[in-house]
Amino acid sequence: MQTPPPQTEPTPPTAEDIDAFNQQLGRPPRGLRAIAHRCPCGNPDVVETAPRLDDGTPFPTLYYLTCPRAASAIGTLEAEGVMKEMNARLAEDPELAAAYRAAHEDYIARRDAIEVLQGFPSAGGMPDRVKCLHVLVAHSLAAGPGVNPLGDEAVAMLPEWWRKGPCVTPCADA
Repeated sequence: MQTPPPQTEPTPPTAEDIDAFNQQLGRPPRGLRAIAHRCPCGNPDVVETAPRLDDGTPFPTLYYLTCPRAASAIGTLEAEGVMKEMNARLAEDPELAAAYRAAHEDYIARRDAIEVLQGFPSAGGMPDRVKCLHVLVAHSLAAGPGVNPLGDEAVAMLPEWWRKGPCVTPCADA
């Protein structure tokens, strides 16, 4: 698969982005701070969320995958046992485990730059296991290649989810 290009910096969400999010997930965004990555079709596919929701509830998942096509493809990888294989490799490969721990530290540092959630985990099972490929892929897309080795591997396994065009068509005057 051709990997989607990284986005250099998160961008503020537009009204169109918020409408796309609503259509993608079937609900309004919670804690939306920025668009962390855009699909090659132009729609958001990863959003950056606040470490704490408006009601004060901690929300440690900084990067949230929104594209339903990408999410479905990742679900297929999970069903095929990719996480089990990755977990086995983490237990056997000290270099991979060290790189994955560095990905965890990157995730925490990015979240802590917004607000420190003392004692809360990063996400996706980091740093010791793979619990959710969706989070690892979202981290890889938002941070760019080379930050999360297992997220990068999962991105490389995905089909080009954008090839058929946008998953949703946001209203221009949303």
